[in-house]
Amino acid sequence: MTKNITIAHGNGGEENNELIKSIFYKHFENDILAKSEDAAVIEDGKLAFTTDSFTVSPLFFPGGDIGKLAVCGTCNDLAMMGAKPKYMTCSVIIEEGFSTRELEKIVRSMKKELEINGAIVVSGDTKVVPKGAVDQLFINTTGIGQIEHKGITASGIKEGMSILVSRDIGAHGATIFAAREGIELESALETDCASLYPQVKALIDSGINIVAMRDATRGGVSAVLNEWAKSSDVCVEVKEESIPVQEEVQGICEMLGFEAVDLANEGTFVLAVSKEEESKALKVLQRTHTTSAVIATVSEQYKARVILNTSWGTKRFLDLPTGELLPRIC
Repeated sequence: MTKNITIAHGNGGEENNELIKSIFYKHFENDILAKSEDAAVIEDGKLAFTTDSFTVSPLFFPGGDIGKLAVCGTCNDLAMMGAKPKYMTCSVIIEEGFSTRELEKIVRSMKKELEINGAIVVSGDTKVVPKGAVDQLFINTTGIGQIEHKGITASGIKEGMSILVSRDIGAHGATIFAAREGIELESALETDCASLYPQVKALIDSGINIVAMRDATRGGVSAVLNEWAKSSDVCVEVKEESIPVQEEVQGICEMLGFEAVDLANEGTFVLAVSKEEESKALKVLQRTHTTSAVIATVSEQYKARVILNTSWGTKRFLDLPTGELLPRIC
């Protein structure tokens, strides 16, 4: 562990995990926190509880803004535990001189996503700090949801299960990078930022037994798969050709040396189900996004590791992302 915090410590990858384990877990350790899920399951499995902070730059980007991102991010963490979002808090830290017109635009975005989730803001806090003390606007949100599907856990994945993604990957990370760097694209590429509860509800209503779910935010799909492989002590075998990636996203990755599986998403989740329910789950997901796909199977070939079966017929380990991967994407 380095003596000082670097941008890489917030990337959702190896450095981020090291920071959490070496400092926060050491002092806050308890049975609930140790499960390391998207949201804590409390009150005898009746409620899900989560919190998140949002510092994205720029505040406005194709397909969304920091307000939409804040509500989607928190509500999605609840949905990933099979919970219907119910209540949220909203705390904002505003830089002196920030436009009230832009602030209201951001709050309107939040209201729209709250309505999609059927959730309400019940408490909040506002702080204004001197110019230069914060980059325009930071938002913190905390959410509580009522669990509708019990037993979802990253430690429940077993050999023979199938792993799916809900849509094409990497759109948010690529969009934020293009917006930040002023890259002009001759396409309609925009963030995938969206509320995931409607899709989760469709899976639950279809009677599908959801084993594990995780929205692939910081660290992307590769971070989720590595966390699952370690939590369940299994091998996740990914078929590279099955991973759905937009051409625009792939182009940005090739230009800048990124891998789409490492890029952040804000409206894409990874799902683990039994092999018998694979087709049914895929059919439900494709009602929303035709790019949904089965991308991996679970084996015991290399326990606690992720293997990428490449389009060239070779294999390699897919490790947790490291280094500075598009800082401040959320």
